[in-house]
Amino acid sequence: MGTDQIRVPLVVPGENPELQAIESRILAQRGRISLLYQVLLNSEPIASGWEQMLTAVRNQSSVPADLRELMILRVAVLNRAGFEFDAHIPHALKAGVSQQKIDALKAPQLADMYTPDERLVLQLTDHMTRDIEVPDAIMQTLNARYTPKTVVEMVATAAAYNMVSRFLVALNIGH
Repeated sequence: MGTDQIRVPLVVPGENPELQAIESRILAQRGRISLLYQVLLNSEPIASGWEQMLTAVRNQSSVPADLRELMILRVAVLNRAGFEFDAHIPHALKAGVSQQKIDALKAPQLADMYTPDERLVLQLTDHMTRDIEVPDAIMQTLNARYTPKTVVEMVATAAAYNMVSRFLVALNIGH
C-alpha cells in the first residue's frame, strides 16, 4: 500500500451524541472502542450490525474458544491482516493455544503439531479463505464430529473474520 494512514476519518468516541447508544453497546461488549470501531462508527448501521454479528461469533458460539481463535488467527495470516492477528493473540493464549501453535500459523502449510480437531478447523479456514469452496470430505468430517449448530458457527467464524480482515486491510487499519 502506498500509505500507512487509515483511509477514512476516525470517529472520536463521545463526540457524536447520536452514536451514544452504539458506543455504549461496544463498550459493554469490548471494554473499549478500538481503532476498528472508531472507523466503523462512520456508519452507525454498519457499526451496530457488525457489533451484534461479531459478538455472536466470538461470545455466543458453541465453537470451543481455542478452535475459534486458531481460525481467526489463520484468517488474519492468510489475508495479511496484522492488526487482527495481533489483536487476537491474547485471546488465543487465554483460550489455551500455545505460542508455538500461534507462531506456526504463519507458515503457508499447516504444521504437524495440531490436533485432529485443530487441523480440521484450520483446513476449513484455509479452504474458505483461499479457495472459497470447501471440499465435501472436510464438510463430511465436520458434520460427523460436530452438531449442525457448531458446524454453522464454525463456518460463520471463518466467514465473519474474512470480512473483518478484508475491511481492515482495505481501509489500512493497523498497518
